[in-house]
Amino acid sequence: MTLTNVDLGIVAAKLAAVSEEMCLTLQRTSRSLYVKETADFCCAVAGPDGRFVAYPKAIGVSGFVGLDVLETVRAAEVAGPLEPGDVVVANDPYRTGGLATHLPDIQMVAPYFLDGEVVAYGWAFIHCSDIGGRVPSSVSPFNDSIFAEGLRIPPVRLVRGGTTVPDVEALLLANTRTPEANRGDLQAMVSALATGRRRVGEVAAQHGRAAVLEGGESAVARTRERAREALRSLTDGTYRFVDLLDNDAVSQVPVRISVTVTVDDGRIHVDFTGTDPQVAAAFNIASFGRPHAWLTTRVLALIGTIDPDLALNGGLMDLISITAPPGSVVNAVEPAAVGVRHATASRVNDALSGALIQAAPRIVPAASSGVVIPVVLAEETGTGQNVQVVEPMVGGTGGRYGGDGVDGRDAGISNLSNNPVETVEAELGARILRYGLRPDSGGPGTWRGGMGLELVFRVDGTSSLLARGLERQVFAPWGAMGGSPGLTAEIVINEGTDRAVRVRTVDVLPLDPGDVVTIRTPGGGGYCDPFERDVAAVLDDVRRGLVTPERARADYGVAVTDGLTLDETETARLREERPSTGSGRGRARERWDAVFTEDLHDALVEMVGALPVGRRSARKIEVVREVLAVLPAGFPGVDTGDGELEAARRRLGALLGGS
Repeated sequence: MTLTNVDLGIVAAKLAAVSEEMCLTLQRTSRSLYVKETADFCCAVAGPDGRFVAYPKAIGVSGFVGLDVLETVRAAEVAGPLEPGDVVVANDPYRTGGLATHLPDIQMVAPYFLDGEVVAYGWAFIHCSDIGGRVPSSVSPFNDSIFAEGLRIPPVRLVRGGTTVPDVEALLLANTRTPEANRGDLQAMVSALATGRRRVGEVAAQHGRAAVLEGGESAVARTRERAREALRSLTDGTYRFVDLLDNDAVSQVPVRISVTVTVDDGRIHVDFTGTDPQVAAAFNIASFGRPHAWLTTRVLALIGTIDPDLALNGGLMDLISITAPPGSVVNAVEPAAVGVRHATASRVNDALSGALIQAAPRIVPAASSGVVIPVVLAEETGTGQNVQVVEPMVGGTGGRYGGDGVDGRDAGISNLSNNPVETVEAELGARILRYGLRPDSGGPGTWRGGMGLELVFRVDGTSSLLARGLERQVFAPWGAMGGSPGLTAEIVINEGTDRAVRVRTVDVLPLDPGDVVTIRTPGGGGYCDPFERDVAAVLDDVRRGLVTPERARADYGVAVTDGLTLDETETARLREERPSTGSGRGRARERWDAVFTEDLHDALVEMVGALPVGRRSARKIEVVREVLAVLPAGFPGVDTGDGELEAARRRLGALLGGS
């Protein structure tokens, strides 16, 4: 039977609908708050080659469209070929070729057979509440190897021929602090895969096996062609940008992410040469040096911005190539810890934005908040622990040409939903005192950055707080084209009392009954000169409580009296005397770059790169600490004289063998 383009389009649309229905099945039958409310899960349909041919657009986590299930399938088949009704479970990044990205993300893959041959694979994943390990919720920046992060599940069958393997299920449930929630989520995943099996079978029964195969291949080819046309709108060239994580958890030494993007006739190559080595903490990404989801999300978002109607599938990845040095924080080798890999992925996104904005200044926005902070409470229940995510805290998106950033949303790696306050209070012994936008947090600009969030809650019982991914406390989200940076993040326990404690990095923080936790996330960077922002827009921001009168005056040159009325005369005077603007990267970043220049840091990465992988990060920390020893305490967050910066720069050069 010859299939027309119309036939192929119909089959592709039905397969996309199958992926959406699988997601709905999973979410509606799940048990844990982080799945049923936050929506940290997804499902898809892969072809026999393991690449996704149908991926949902409106439900679940969107960034994993480029993953591949075939390595996981092959690993499971060491114990024998997969049979109809089998379901493979896994969570180990190093045993799945990067399909799993940290241990709480449980993956399942099911073969879909027709006439004795695999016509497709169903895929589902969820972020479970706990998979064992050293800390409740399993994830902490202080974990120094994957062995501390929980139960490692290689690809094994959880279901054989439609029947759950009780020994495997028992092993999984014995290695978690939340067995009943995990049991419910595992069952929900199996149900979602069963939905996919049934629906793919119905498509095959109606259109034939060849139509299912060709429909998937055709969908991938069409997405690839449209994606290339989208990327051809960029200006060809090579563009570099560097961004920083605040620290590596084991020290106060920042972690550098360097990207060099080459745009060439609708294809993109991303080179991470110059990126710091993998760290002895949980910020590493196990990408295997491939165009992995955590290294390409910003490129996929750019393609989707240019062509928002294209179908999501593996065809998006065919135009992206990667250079990621082995042993770097973006291509870590076993047994590196990977639990907080999303923090590094967020900074990869910001670095990619900084490079891509040079190729598409009217499309790519300034830096987003750069954080995803799942705020976890582990409360003592008398019989164990109730471990739940209070909120997946994000910040605002960056301003862009022609539009402000989005308030309280993330444009990076996360399209997670916020948890309803009522649900949180029903699931946990916590009272939400405030959850809203953080005034003045968006970076000033002609188009300002989106506002960050503020969450304040009180715990009723004895609990522990975990807040992985607590970043952007030192280096602010950068502004672009003359825009200013957003505010940095902060977390304070019992703010405004004599027991107030400001926290920098959280492992497991004990809380007493009555303790109040305040978390504020960054706003996005601003775009273009804030003194060119429309006065009426500034006045509207003040009236809505997004910008205070003091910051309207200082940042925008707009004078507002009584919080409502514009002083036109004073505004005209202020705008006439506009201040000079900085680099848009913030004072801390400017001070850091004055010492650790691009060339010197390149030389540092090259020097430590000659060492064995396990020695690289420690040697880098030694060198940086020797340089910081000649600078004021608190650098780069404190004022530093030019002479001190020059002395530190000379010291770094000497340590690297220069003059």
